[in-house]
Amino acid sequence: MRRHAAALAAGALLAVAVLAAGCAIPTQQSPSTIAPSHVPFGLLSPEPPSTTTTQPRQSSLVEVQVFFLSPDQQLMPENRVVYPPAPLKSIISALLYGPTVHEADNHITTAIPNDVTVLSAASNGLVITVDFIASFGQITGSSTEQAVSQVVATVAAQDGYGAGVDFEIDGQRISVPIASGAQVPGPVYLLQFLGATR
Repeated sequence: MRRHAAALAAGALLAVAVLAAGCAIPTQQSPSTIAPSHVPFGLLSPEPPSTTTTQPRQSSLVEVQVFFLSPDQQLMPENRVVYPPAPLKSIISALLYGPTVHEADNHITTAIPNDVTVLSAASNGLVITVDFIASFGQITGSSTEQAVSQVVATVAAQDGYGAGVDFEIDGQRISVPIASGAQVPGPVYLLQFLGATR
């Protein structure tokens, strides 16, 4: 009886060993070529497989107002979108891009040449210092007053109508004209331009 049980156990072990050997991963000494017909579908495609990984969701754009000049040369707000958290430098940059084609077709203009860029826009309480490159200082005539009013109105739309603006060129404070024609060192305020932009 014990011999019979031992024989059964040995047979079972032999069967398990054979089964395990059949499930083992075969190995070989060198790589070999697989016929295309045996390659799983899609692995021969030159295009990389598409992934299903979820990309992080981008934050929504923020709508802001920038100010151009209407056909009668008055300040006119237009909407733009910038990436959050909508720093003031990005908002002023949106102003400097100028009117869209559609806006230009409706005779909306800007007094700021398209070669002007903003270097920084820093807040110190209710006074914002905006630093431009030298080409801002090359604006002449009544266009200077209009350009200044566009910047001041755009800043006020973000920081409130009590916000004042100091103007700099390459880090140096400059005086700018207001609607009365006076040159002031700043800060300048939107109330100094409302209804008087020529």
